[in-house]
Amino acid sequence: MKNFLRYLDSLAVTAWVGGLWAIGYLAVPMLFYAQPDKQLAGMLAGQMFVALGYVGIMCGGYLLLQRWFTSGNTALREPLFLVVATMLAISLLIQFGIQPLMVELKAQALPLDVMHSTLAERFKMWHGVSSILYLVESLLGAVLVIRSSRAPSR
Repeated sequence: MKNFLRYLDSLAVTAWVGGLWAIGYLAVPMLFYAQPDKQLAGMLAGQMFVALGYVGIMCGGYLLLQRWFTSGNTALREPLFLVVATMLAISLLIQFGIQPLMVELKAQALPLDVMHSTLAERFKMWHGVSSILYLVESLLGAVLVIRSSRAPSR
């Protein structure tokens, strides 16, 4: 059972962090490069980020619960637990705080594209905040990958 949980941990880290890197730094930039309709590219990118947000919430939730069931309250002081908890908090903030706000700004701008409306500056600000948080989550993901590969076997 210990090996199964270690493998499941590795798969969760891989899905979450790999998704962050693949979507945020490969797929979305390529989408904006290849798609001439930037509004469509933004809509598709948003859908990818929403799907990835749910992957992060599931993987982060699993990793925290699994570690807590394994180590009890001492897990709360483990560096990797804190990394995962911070990543999960960022995922939740983006998914349920910033993304809905950006969707609302787009809806308020209709029939215009939000970037061609009076709401463009607010949208850019929230997009920037989201991008910075995404970068922090991605960097913490790198820490998680590196530290997880060195973590002792359970």
